[in-house]
Amino acid sequence: MSPRRTSAVLVSAFSLASLAFAPAASAADEPTTRELMEKCDNGTDSCVFHPEGQPEYYVEDRHTVGDPVYNCTDGLQRFSVEWSDTTSQSNSVGLSMTTEAGFGKVFAVAYEQSYEHTWEESHTESQTTHVDTEPNQVGSVERAAQMQKVKGTYELHFEDKFHDHYIWYVPMEITGPAPDPTSAVSQHVRDMTEEEISQCP
Repeated sequence: MSPRRTSAVLVSAFSLASLAFAPAASAADEPTTRELMEKCDNGTDSCVFHPEGQPEYYVEDRHTVGDPVYNCTDGLQRFSVEWSDTTSQSNSVGLSMTTEAGFGKVFAVAYEQSYEHTWEESHTESQTTHVDTEPNQVGSVERAAQMQKVKGTYELHFEDKFHDHYIWYVPMEITGPAPDPTSAVSQHVRDMTEEEISQCP
């Protein structure tokens, strides 16, 4: 599933002791989401991620894995389709968040503390799936992986004012493989086109 590309809403507070929110800065004065995230654990006094609620689990759209198989014989054929498929994390602001990036590591720690699971940046599943095809049919394998979506807010504290404020908040939505991910794997067949038939040996 492609991540949604949305602009983060940036809110800043006057000081560490103040609960009042600063008025919206002009676009020219606001730091970009990338600038803020690059400062997380790399120029901040503290940078934490606050999860909101429980993860939302969902199944991604089905997609074809492995290579299609063509039955060019005059009898029923069983093919073995070997495939490997990887699901990876993404986020609503489109930034890379591996554990090497400060804000990626901060999220992974907060996730584990909140939900008692280790966050997986990616998960690879490999299988051999049997596909039965009739003469002049094409067979394929499709997979739909179980994913999770976590919503929350990054809170960044600066020792000195950063773009006129000590505290910045960045809402973000992160998606990735579900813990102990399962997937729905299915086999599909269709009739070959005239062009495909003409290419049979």
